[in-house]
Parts: sequence; structure tokens; C-alpha cells
Amino acid sequence: MVNVKVLEAGLFTSIQDLGRKGYMRFGIPVGGVMDEFSASVANFLVGNAASQALLEMTYVGARLEFLEEMHIAITGANLTPKLNDQDIANWESHRVKKGDVLSFGGLVAGVRAYVAFSGSIDVPAMCGSKATDVRARMGGLRGRALQNGDGLHIVVRPEYRLRRVPEDSRPCYLSSADLRVCLGPQEERFTPSSLHDFLQTEYTIKVRSDRMGICLEGSQLAYRDSTEMISEPLVMGSVQVPPDGQPIVLMADCQTTGGYPKIATLLKAALITLAQMRPKDRVRFMATSVQDAQKQYQEFYARLCALKAQIQV
Repeated sequence: MVNVKVLEAGLFTSIQDLGRKGYMRFGIPVGGVMDEFSASVANFLVGNAASQALLEMTYVGARLEFLEEMHIAITGANLTPKLNDQDIANWESHRVKKGDVLSFGGLVAGVRAYVAFSGSIDVPAMCGSKATDVRARMGGLRGRALQNGDGLHIVVRPEYRLRRVPEDSRPCYLSSADLRVCLGPQEERFTPSSLHDFLQTEYTIKVRSDRMGICLEGSQLAYRDSTEMISEPLVMGSVQVPPDGQPIVLMADCQTTGGYPKIATLLKAALITLAQMRPKDRVRFMATSVQDAQKQYQEFYARLCALKAQIQV
């Protein structure tokens, strides 16, 4: 039974979760949300587990009518959310009643916003996930982004309290950022001057960027020789360098294998920062050790766990 009607779908709104883990060996991308922090926190605000499916909206928000009472939360990019044309806050939960309409105004900061519901989105799981992969036409609502007139069925779980994220735990979205990376696994295939430029010069995000990869423009990186590389596995955060010398950071919907040399791999926090940046924003790369990357990875999930306990207490 439909209890959320999509009056307007926005630019690109899709059902996402934390992705399909364990299927890359079959050529199936992990996919899932681009900003794991914002998506997880949105779910925490309505009493869900971090893994629950929710809506990811890019640049332009959707317009949704609720046909049943439930709680919602909006996190990530500030798309100026409104409930019945009255401004409401990001990073807080809200009670909606039958007939209420959620809409969005202009983009203020960030790129991707998340809307979580107090319950589960009733769509089939494929390979253990409800995440939408539009290229493979799998997951979500018939394997595509939402369209005007679509209906969603939320299996509503009773929720009795409103929650908010403390101000000092909310991210700030900027037009420039330093992104931490681990060099490799093929940094030895690049000239010394290219390695220097990669870490010392600024790159600009190109318009040609999406959920598959974010293309950068800056100092041209050169290979030591023209020997072709055998294709090998890729991960979200791999920084591939094709023959034109301009880096591409692979994102959530990236392919599972590739043959371009990879100069570096972004840390999780850096990936989330990049996912919320816009074309013409600027980034610099900062090298760190594998040991430090592992420490920061653990700290990321410890922070999420602590925030969940704080919010859901």
C-alpha cells in the first residue's frame, strides 16, 4: 500500500542503503550511498539501523506527500527543506501526518541530501541490498531513479520521540578541501615529478562527474613507460589515471575491475567530503600511511557509534 507519493522526483532521487557487500567477484558493484555518515545519521534520527534503505537526493530535492503518519529525518546537503511550505531543519527528525507535503527549495551547501523514514522502504532486496544501480537496472524501485507519480510503501515502525544532532557533530561543506590518501597501489608507475605534482598542486572537480566517478582537472600526470597494465580489482576511492593524465576518483557505482594505473586511494572521510563537493570546487591530496588510514577508519565508526548512542539515548 502506497503511503508516500512522489509528487515531484527532483533531479536524481534514488533508494539507497549501504550497498552490496561481497559480490564484486561476480562483477556486481557495491553501490549504495555516496555519503555514509549522513545516511547513517539520518537513520539514527528516526530510530533505524544504519543499514536501512532511505532516499538519496542530488542537487534538487523531491516533493513528497505523506498518506500516513510517520517520522522522517533529513541530513546531508542543505536543500532548504520545507514541510507544508514552512522551513524545517536538517539534522533533526520531524513528525509528519497524513496529507503533509515535504518539499525543498534552493541548494545552500553540499550536493547530496538523505531522507530517512521511521520504518523500512518496501522494495525487494537484490544480493542483500535495496540500493539502486541505474546502469545495471537493479535494486530500488524497478532499478531506476524515482519519477513523478511514483508511490512508495513504508512499513512504518511506531516512533514516539524527536531527535536532533548536536551542532558540533554536523559536517560543514566547503568549496575546497584537503583529502587524505594512501599512495598506491601503482604509484611506482608514475614519474617522480607526477607524484610530486599530485601531492603539491590543486585539482578542480569537473562537471563530468557522477555516482560512478568524480573527474578532476589539474596538473597532468605521466606514466614512467607505456607498458599496459593487466586489469585488476577496483574499490571506491581508487584514483585512476587514464592516458590523458587527469585523475578520476572512483565512487559508489564504480566498475569492479579496471586497467588504468591507480596512483592513490582515498580514505573514507575524504570520500565523504568529496561526495558533497560540486563542480569547480578544489581539492588537494595529502599522503598518509596505511597504519594511520586504518586508525582513522576505526575512528570513523567509533564516532558513528558514539553519535548513535547520543541521539537514540
